Amino acid sequence: MTDTRTDAARAQLAQYRASIDNIDAALIHMLAERFRCTQAVGVLKATHGLPAADPAREGQQIARLRQLARDAHLDPDFAEKFLNFVIKEVIRHHEQIAADSAAQKDTAPQGA
Repeated sequence: MTDTRTDAARAQLAQYRASIDNIDAALIHMLAERFRCTQAVGVLKATHGLPAADPAREGQQIARLRQLARDAHLDPDFAEKFLNFVIKEVIRHHEQIAADSAAQKDTAPQGA
């Protein structure tokens, strides 16, 4: 004999997990889109000799996301840690793009 309450709890758990799975998929797609945009920024920066990191912009973004987190009832410290992780990865990408760009300039044939 099955426990009706346990069956109902399992059904509700399955619904929650399906929603979580959908949200996780959306997060991955949104992060991928964000990184496509930041890759373009990295190319633009490398092309014009701009630095990979922009501490002023990063500070503004952290403050903005902390406020968004508070408004959404999410721990602002968690939001800041998450953004810092993303920023660190973006800077790493920008540094690699700049290094690749410099290497291409060093190996390009000089004008005629």
